[in-house]
Amino acid sequence: MGLKDFEIIKLEREEIPEMLREIPDAPEKLYLKGKLPSPKTKILAVVGSRKYTQYGKDVCEKLISGLRGYDITIVSGLALGIDGIAHRAALDAGLKTIAIPGSGLDNSVLYPSAHKQLAEKILNSGGALISEFEPKFHATPYSFPQRNRIMAGMSHAVLVIEAEIKSGTLITSKFATEYNRDVLTVPGSIFSKNSEGPNMLIRLGATPVRSSEDILEALGFKINEEPQNLELKYSDCGDDELLVISILTEPMEKDELIRALKMPVSKASAILSIMEIKGLIVESMGEIRLI
Repeated sequence: MGLKDFEIIKLEREEIPEMLREIPDAPEKLYLKGKLPSPKTKILAVVGSRKYTQYGKDVCEKLISGLRGYDITIVSGLALGIDGIAHRAALDAGLKTIAIPGSGLDNSVLYPSAHKQLAEKILNSGGALISEFEPKFHATPYSFPQRNRIMAGMSHAVLVIEAEIKSGTLITSKFATEYNRDVLTVPGSIFSKNSEGPNMLIRLGATPVRSSEDILEALGFKINEEPQNLELKYSDCGDDELLVISILTEPMEKDELIRALKMPVSKASAILSIMEIKGLIVESMGEIRLI
C-alpha cells in the first residue's frame, strides 16, 4: 500500500496512549496513520545526530538488531541521520517502529520528503506515523522540539546514540528526565564532538549502553529468557540461516558446525558472518552459540 492509502485518524485525548496522557504538557489530540502498539509493548525512543559518524550508524544498527524477537517498538523522528537509521534497523530486525515527524501527516507536507518511502515501509510493516500537528502543517523550527516531548512522553526509555552539546537531540533526553523516563546513551570517544552529548549525559546519571542486553535490562526484560516471539525473531532468515539455527541446539566449535552444515567452507563462513552481524549468533571462547 502507498502512503495515500493509509487514512489519517484523529485521536481525541481519551484515545491517546496512557503514558503520553500522563505527562504535564500532554497533547489534546493526535493524528495517526497506521496502528499503535499494544499497551503491553515496551517503547524505546532512539534519537541522535543528523550528522552522524560511522560509529554512530554501526552502534545504532547493532543495538537494535539485538532486540529482535522482543515485544519492543522503536520510536524516532523520521529525520535524516540516526532517526532514519533507527527506523530502518527496526524494520530489518522485524520490530514495529513509529515515526513522529515535525510536520503534519499529509503526503504533501510530510517531512523530510526524502523519507516518504521509509514512512511507507513503516506503515506497511504494521507501524505508525503520529503527529499532534494538523495534517497539512508544514515543519517549522519550533515544531521539532515540540514533537520531541511526544517521543519522550510515549516511551519507557530514550536512547541517545550521538549528539553534540548543543544538539536538539538532547532536548528529548531533557523531556525524558522530566517525565521520569530512563535515559540511556552510548559512550563515545573524547575526541568526537558527536560524543560530547552522550558523555555529558553519563556524567549526569544516564545509563551507559554497551550492548543490546543493557537496553533489554533497562526495559525490564530478563536477559536469560528466550524472546517471547521466536517466529518473529527468525522471520527474515533464509533457509541456510534456519539450518544453522536448527543445528545450534547447543554451542559448537566453528569447524564442527561447518562440517554439520555439509556445504563449502567459504559459503558456510559467509553465512555465519552475516548471522553474527545480524545479532543471531555470537562466537565466544572458540564456540558459536545462538543469541
